[in-house]
Amino acid sequence: MQFTIAGIWEHTGLFARCIIFALGAMSITSLVVIVERMVVYRKSRSESRSFASRMGAILAKDDLDTAANTQSGKDVGHLGRVINSGLTAYRVSSSNQDVAVESVARALERQAQREVQSLKRGLGVLATVGSTAPFVGLLGTTMGIVNAFQLMSAAGSGGLTTISSGIAEALITTAFGLLVAIPAVMAYNFLQGWVDARSVDISESSNEFLDMVARRVGGSHS
Repeated sequence: MQFTIAGIWEHTGLFARCIIFALGAMSITSLVVIVERMVVYRKSRSESRSFASRMGAILAKDDLDTAANTQSGKDVGHLGRVINSGLTAYRVSSSNQDVAVESVARALERQAQREVQSLKRGLGVLATVGSTAPFVGLLGTTMGIVNAFQLMSAAGSGGLTTISSGIAEALITTAFGLLVAIPAVMAYNFLQGWVDARSVDISESSNEFLDMVARRVGGSHS
């Protein structure tokens, strides 16, 4: 037996090949999720920055009425959708200023939760792959060791030549499991950190907007 990828693959059993195929499917799935999330996050960040620059100039003048009647379009990113929900609530409740602040606060909180959950979509797949891939590889390892002992028992001797193919089968599934799990865990931690940072941004922007509404309502009462 030659200790190359092709040589080891040739001597692996059906069970070990099924394990490798399963790990390959998990790896492809995690890569698809990573690429899709990166594209979504980049697009959402760009749209949010564009919205903030446009709407920030209006809100800097405390002109909530103009901001509420401004058509921002659909491509406003996660931040734009949250602030627009607050502007919509303000526009609807502007006739009853006693409940305006509470209505805006609830609208901002609801949309913020939706946006955070939307940003987290797919991260559970990465977490699952990262946590289970090593155990799937370990399953292949266990069966490889079992095969090695079976070969040793059938040959009636315990030489390295007898059990080398089983040990190699065990090691390659272990290595493959780790190769699948490590990038998934690293990507999950990175993307989860990005979502947490955006959640803080959304919370800060929502609170600033809510303070602006409270000042406007309080000024109207005075």
